[in-house]
Amino acid sequence: MKNIWIIANWKSNKNIQEALDWVAKVGPQISKEENLKVIVCPTFSALSEVKKAIQVGNFPMLIGAQNLSSFGIGAYTGEEPAAILKQFADLAILGHSERRKNFHETDEMVAKKVEQALANSIIPLVCVQNEETPVPKDCNTIAYEPIWAISTGLTNTPGAGRADTPEDADKVAGVFKQKYGPQLEIIYGGSVDSSNVEGFITQENIAGVLVGNASLDAEEFLKIVKACEEI
Repeated sequence: MKNIWIIANWKSNKNIQEALDWVAKVGPQISKEENLKVIVCPTFSALSEVKKAIQVGNFPMLIGAQNLSSFGIGAYTGEEPAAILKQFADLAILGHSERRKNFHETDEMVAKKVEQALANSIIPLVCVQNEETPVPKDCNTIAYEPIWAISTGLTNTPGAGRADTPEDADKVAGVFKQKYGPQLEIIYGGSVDSSNVEGFITQENIAGVLVGNASLDAEEFLKIVKACEEI
């Protein structure tokens, strides 16, 4: 049975109290299934409190960071090194389209971040925008997230903000497996919600979903989780 990753990317949303309210609603309703990997990625400021809430509640959830530094500990003002984040985060989202566009991140920078994550036992989840986006060495988990499908909209392309079709996403995932090996786990991101998640999860080459805007609403996120549990 393949792993099913369900990752909530809150981006720059939710203060600490709002984050804790979300965990209190979602945590108790998640089933403890070995192959179900439910991960919440709050803001850096909420990581510690969210982790405590999950531990106290004994909820079957993991914590993810939305980014990490390409450098180690040292004189890198404003950066969050993996060596510190590892006390909170099990996973880190790296190379997201919004960071590539708004913060000018390059493939080389993403590769350095992967190295930092792996050296500190954090799972690197690298976002890829198309078949040509390189997957850094030793990275075994990626998120295929076409720029035009992101609900916040990064392009002016007609139809932007609409999910890719499950069939097309599966074809892209298959290309990555051919390039980098069958051990690569590919999840889909881009306008995922409870109405379309089943179509993606049931594809042969797709092992989960990266959920942006729809993850902010606890009830909607639970619908997504429940849909995956029933497959």
